[in-house]
Amino acid sequence: MNANRWVSRKVVIVGAGAVGSTFAYALAQRGLADEIVLIDPNNELVKGQVLDLAHGLPFLPAVEIREGHKSDYADANVIVITAGAKQRPGESRLDLLKRNAAIIESIVDDIVEQHSQAVIVVVSNPVDVLTYVAYRRSGWPKGRVIGSGTVLDSARLRYLLGQHCAVDVHNVHAYVLGEHGDSEFAAWSMTNLAGIPIAQYCPMCGKCDQWLVERHKIEDAVKKSAYHIIDYKGATYFAVGLALVRIAGAILRNERSVLTVSAVLEGEYGLRGVCLGVPSIIARSGVTSILEAQLPADEMKALLNSASTLQQVIAALEGA
Repeated sequence: MNANRWVSRKVVIVGAGAVGSTFAYALAQRGLADEIVLIDPNNELVKGQVLDLAHGLPFLPAVEIREGHKSDYADANVIVITAGAKQRPGESRLDLLKRNAAIIESIVDDIVEQHSQAVIVVVSNPVDVLTYVAYRRSGWPKGRVIGSGTVLDSARLRYLLGQHCAVDVHNVHAYVLGEHGDSEFAAWSMTNLAGIPIAQYCPMCGKCDQWLVERHKIEDAVKKSAYHIIDYKGATYFAVGLALVRIAGAILRNERSVLTVSAVLEGEYGLRGVCLGVPSIIARSGVTSILEAQLPADEMKALLNSASTLQQVIAALEGA
């Protein structure tokens, strides 16, 4: 093979709803992909989304945006799964999870059938459980199947800290770890502003008298962010679309960026048989390594609790 041969950077998005289409829109604006392909069983929806996006091509970096089929998985670099069912009236969470797991398994079967070498990024919720379902179904190496994890939650934490401390968000470094859900937690031991640990920065700042109280309020606000947005407007999609651009960009450009994606753990942090958000190095092949931070006892307890919560859901799903 000619090493100088041009190879298209192709992203396939499965699910053309609010999250999938917003991601496609944001990705097109960044110029990271040469091809953006949308797949959805709702033919009218996907045709409408593609046509609407295509009308903006004169204002975008060069990119092909089109409707696709499962054959497009074969030469994709990244496959982002946003598809999922909505809860029916009277339906239990477990029954909904079973339906969404079946949808994910069907999509993964189609991907594997096409002998794809892509990295799969699961976004559908509950993302950590469905990422584990996708990983088990695929039979692929663990690094090639990841979830969006707590990348968005970490961004929310950085935003709130930047607002509270009156510091540019780009100089705030902070991570939310664990489940993308109620058992997630802020890793304060890993939080710094311009390299200054948060525990040292707060006395210097002097903005609040009770930092531990403020810290609890900020962490609680991060956990409840999605609920508030859903109450206000029905769904979240702008910020998660941008988070997906960040993840896809790290893969397409082989960046080796550290992101808290939902990764399969096989002994890291003493955990196995679960996916959850932990700092991971992301490159062309997906997760190349998981960074095992030395967490203090309270944060390690929170991580184990989050993992236990997810393992119980996985066990219920497998036993259903």
